Amino acid sequence: MSLATRNGPGPVDAPVAPPKVVRQRRMRPGLLGLAVLLIALGGLGAAFAVTSVRATGTYLAVARPVAVGTVLSADDLMSVQVAGGQGLKPVAAAEIDDVIGKRAAVTLTPGTLVTQAQLTDKPLLGPDQQQLALGLKPSEVPARTLRPGDKVLLVSTPTKTNDGRTTTSATRFTATVIDSDSPETSTVVVYLAVSVRDVPAVVALAAEQRIALVLTGSV
Repeated sequence: MSLATRNGPGPVDAPVAPPKVVRQRRMRPGLLGLAVLLIALGGLGAAFAVTSVRATGTYLAVARPVAVGTVLSADDLMSVQVAGGQGLKPVAAAEIDDVIGKRAAVTLTPGTLVTQAQLTDKPLLGPDQQQLALGLKPSEVPARTLRPGDKVLLVSTPTKTNDGRTTTSATRFTATVIDSDSPETSTVVVYLAVSVRDVPAVVALAAEQRIALVLTGSV
């Protein structure tokens, strides 16, 4: 054992301990192989996730404004590529032949994807029907959302006669919802299919704000 000394008076330093030698643990070949396998699987999983997110599909989108009830043509549609279509149900571009000739069940906005729920094979206007629009307050709309095909009843509201009396009789008209829209104003616009013979009376009542909308059947 060596002793550390110094010149001059004073106590002698303590002995210096030799450095400890740490023996390195040897990794078993089996554990090393397992670690390499886990790293490889993790890399493959990350690559698969990135590929899934970046996967693109070609779908149909609206090329120009399409009013409700319009028969779709090729000029109304365009093909777009969308990355990651999870959770969406757009119509694939390859199915364009199945879309052309169908009617728009709702108003189609340019740039939006086309779904089968927006299309219909049934005519929205019957041979003896005409379309008209009613502007209603939100409190006058009988449901939070009116869907194309919903059956409604148009009822005239009471009015006062010249002698001050209030009429109690009411006139009723049946109609079918074609579409509805809520613009930025406080008015809800409801588009209805009404019998041709009832259109003049309904328009007159709407001008006097004497018409109420009642939901009788929902699709």
